[in-house]
Amino acid sequence: MSQEHVVAVNPIFARPGEAVAVERYRMPIGEMLPETAFRIVHDEVMLDGNARLNLATFVGTWMDEYAARLYAESFDKNMVDKDEYPHTAIIEDRCWKILADLWNAPDPTHTIGTSTVGSSEACMLAGLALKRRWQHARRAAGKPTDRPNLVMSSAVQVVWEKFCNYWDVTPRLVPISEEHRTLDGHDLDAYVDENTIGVVAILGVTYTGAYEPVKRIAEALDRIQRDTGADVPIHVDGASGAMVAPFLQSDLEWDFRLERVHSINTSGHKYGLVYPGLGWVVWRSADLLPEDLIFKVSYLGGETPSLALNFSRPGAQVLLQYYQFLRLGRSGYRAVQKSSQDVARYLADSIGAMGAFELWNDGSDIPVFAWRLKSGHTGNWNLYDLSDRLRMKGWQVPAYPMPDNLADTTVQRIVVRDGLGMDLARDLLDDIRAATDFLDRLSGPMPTDGAVPGFHH
Repeated sequence: MSQEHVVAVNPIFARPGEAVAVERYRMPIGEMLPETAFRIVHDEVMLDGNARLNLATFVGTWMDEYAARLYAESFDKNMVDKDEYPHTAIIEDRCWKILADLWNAPDPTHTIGTSTVGSSEACMLAGLALKRRWQHARRAAGKPTDRPNLVMSSAVQVVWEKFCNYWDVTPRLVPISEEHRTLDGHDLDAYVDENTIGVVAILGVTYTGAYEPVKRIAEALDRIQRDTGADVPIHVDGASGAMVAPFLQSDLEWDFRLERVHSINTSGHKYGLVYPGLGWVVWRSADLLPEDLIFKVSYLGGETPSLALNFSRPGAQVLLQYYQFLRLGRSGYRAVQKSSQDVARYLADSIGAMGAFELWNDGSDIPVFAWRLKSGHTGNWNLYDLSDRLRMKGWQVPAYPMPDNLADTTVQRIVVRDGLGMDLARDLLDDIRAATDFLDRLSGPMPTDGAVPGFHH
């Protein structure tokens, strides 16, 4: 058997009589001691990146020891089984009502929401609600329902393209440009018509971290309604920003204070400060979620309502979210997010002051910012080369092209999360300066083979 089809077992780990090699793509015939299996898996993942140095991901990588204990105690809870775990279900209910209140719903205790595996599932549910309400209204008016479209920025996260693909909705992508770096309501009437099920506004664009101005988008839709009669709702994709803006930009009107905002999603496992595996979606009022999207199912001894694409899924992250709400409160969340924003602004200002770069944005929205190489600075290297140099030091700082009309523009982005403090930030800056100095001293161009985006949206 060829070596690439074999997982070798260190003889020190194995016990007498145990195999010292197992097939990589077939289940072993016999058993293995747990210590041996543990060591194989443990050693396999040693080459994974250091989560604290991963500045590409928005996903949380650290929680305190009490959260870890709570997590360990609740690994076995199944979120769908509300009959067996009724108090976990009650806590889920509390969490989305807390979010409804945080997002200024008119009547937080009488709206509706749910936890999900992540923001992607939450977006799918919100999109389905938009499509179903549009279909009901069209049928009631005796109009066809075969050509729904959804309007969004070309910088939208790929989940919305998936939604349109999976549920037969035409995506209408409004291109961003140097003049309009986000979906800002400009020229929106060229994209919206009677078949538009909604407009997606992003509170924290994945490419750069910038907020899309939801209020301006709502005002543009108000004008469109006055001119055409088309009443188009907004869904706010707040995967990151919906857990930042309430604490750092509390006066910003982006949420249910705007009547046109029908639903909001967020990732509990991003700036909600929970380990991976949790999203939330909340509707402004219960009537905005069509009842035919809610299923009553008999499961494990009781009848339970099911509003999700997934069925069985972990309940532990829901409990962790409630723990964080109790542990931190509004003041604690503000302190954590402000600390991350301070680090982001410090890094952005320092990188912007380097001669090689110019900032795309400065981290004053969510604690995320991007920069590009100054035009004419060099022909010998690019941001992919800088990303590679930083990876040698353990840092993951992705470089990638912007979408559509800006596809010729390459940016580099840093996501600051809880755990990246000022000391680490200074170390990162030292490494960026050293890498930039090395690249600037090249006497000829770097090879271009293998220069690919370091992060996919």
